[in-house]
Amino acid sequence: MSSTRFIHPLGAKSHSYRAKKSKSSRVWFFDLDNTIHDASHAIFEQISIGMVNAVMQHMSLDAVAAKDLCEQYWKRYGATMIGMHKHHQLDPEQFLLDSHSFEVAKFMRFEHHLPALLDAVPGTKYILTNAPEHYAVQILEALHITQCFAGICAVNHMLVLGEYKPKPSSALLRQLQASLGLVPEQCVLVEDTLNNLKSAKKEGWQTVYIYHPDTPFGPQQIVRPSYVDLRVRSLAQLLRHPFALCD
Repeated sequence: MSSTRFIHPLGAKSHSYRAKKSKSSRVWFFDLDNTIHDASHAIFEQISIGMVNAVMQHMSLDAVAAKDLCEQYWKRYGATMIGMHKHHQLDPEQFLLDSHSFEVAKFMRFEHHLPALLDAVPGTKYILTNAPEHYAVQILEALHITQCFAGICAVNHMLVLGEYKPKPSSALLRQLQASLGLVPEQCVLVEDTLNNLKSAKKEGWQTVYIYHPDTPFGPQQIVRPSYVDLRVRSLAQLLRHPFALCD
């Protein structure tokens, strides 16, 4: 798969974003949900509703059976979309549109001053999310931070040798790195999910953990895992930290 497909540039014809060039060789990959914004506040509930409704519609199931199928495929493949495509031949792009069709801005909660904070951090920045591209674009637009990012690698781009490989796939990270001509030492993954960070550290990337103990995916452990280079409680805390501001 070509790199232009694997990473969708935010300067493409369909958008009007111009990420600032950076002299720093550091390359940041930011997760989206519960990293860039607070998805647990209300958006995850809307996504869950959308997923269940889409499965009900396409599979003629009741709500309980559809929810069970969503959870089964999410646990097995890292994305319900993959299971629907693999086992039911459902078009992935259509499923993502059907399951993420709500008005994102109405349900958002986020930190303020993100545009200025992101701009102050040296390095090139990308979004790396297991969510679909159209949803990610809505988030960035609502936060007025599209100009801070050079591109998006969303779940509908994550094809490795013809198979969908979402995070925490090591094959995904290696192909992403190769498509951008990077070495591991340049790469930083910022995430709220420990399994994804563990995979990145195995590839030699630096890792930043956005720690949300009160969210559904928040861990019970207090000690910072060895594969996490920095643990912070918010994106703003990271963006003000010496770790982020060093060139």
